[in-house]
Amino acid sequence: MGAALLRHALAAQAEPLRSLPVISAGVSARAGEPMTEHSVTALKKVGVDTSRHSSRLLTQEMLDRAVLVLCMTESHRDMIEATAQRPPKNLYLFRELMRTGDSPEIADPYGGPLAAYEVSRDEMVEAIPSLIAFLKTQIGPPRRS
Repeated sequence: MGAALLRHALAAQAEPLRSLPVISAGVSARAGEPMTEHSVTALKKVGVDTSRHSSRLLTQEMLDRAVLVLCMTESHRDMIEATAQRPPKNLYLFRELMRTGDSPEIADPYGGPLAAYEVSRDEMVEAIPSLIAFLKTQIGPPRRS
């Protein structure tokens, strides 16, 4: 859900952010799996289409090419740091850049009711502006068209 929400938000930005690839990959995902029905429904409710989503396993090449790597929980970050040949320098929790007193972790709603997926979605949506602001510092100024 995080990748779909960030991709959707970046589409409204100026270049080069608009064209920044956003890739979703899991630390223990099974490749080729569709998004859960509740994830699809939660995203559809906010106008985000995920019909082309397919899961994939995180690779070292993805980490090496990434401008930013986002995790939902500390355990995901710990797994990446422990297993990556070269841990990425910009490895953050999805909500970590918000700098609020709230927990930077987003609970995994997998297997829960639709309401749990909606809470996770809303926590991600709340973090999107801080992610875009950070990406602007990493990518450079917008290109004039």
